[in-house]
Amino acid sequence: MPGIGRTLVILGVVLVIIGLGFTYADKIPYLGRLPGDIFVKREKFSFYFPLTTSIIISIILTILFSIFRK
Repeated sequence: MPGIGRTLVILGVVLVIIGLGFTYADKIPYLGRLPGDIFVKREKFSFYFPLTTSIIISIILTILFSIFRK
């Protein structure tokens, strides 16, 4: 049972960090407006794909998960 308790505590901390990230994401400078993010705006149509932002977030999450896995 101690293993399950530790896992739940770690999962809770991760969820709190994710929640804070969503809460304060608009205050992080340049997030979502990096070079490499695709934005097309035409008449009655706009398309946005945050390619560079997604890659950076993926790298950060990979590093965090590799730290917690050990």
